[in-house]
Amino acid sequence: MTKGAVDAPSVLPILEPGDRVKEYIVWRVQDRAIDWFVQREGEFEPLPLSLAGYYQSQVFPGLWLDPEAMAQGELAKVLQVLEQGLATPEHATFVAQLQLRGPR
Repeated sequence: MTKGAVDAPSVLPILEPGDRVKEYIVWRVQDRAIDWFVQREGEFEPLPLSLAGYYQSQVFPGLWLDPEAMAQGELAKVLQVLEQGLATPEHATFVAQLQLRGPR
């Protein structure tokens, strides 16, 4: 970063209805890196990558992100990883729980 430049990362909070931010993502464009943070006991900590190298949301089961592919603009790979997460039993259970709540 050059002197005087402002690094303003894109931040995408992952929200639950009626609740505070539980997770957020920082895309450091110049560094070509993506960081995912999760709130634990009132503090935000980096979410570790899975063994496969993906971020896996703890708030929205099935929301997976390949940070390397995303930072490199490999959108087909990003979608492939997302679809893998959406095909998990954990995601199906999450969707079923949301359907039981009904519309708000």
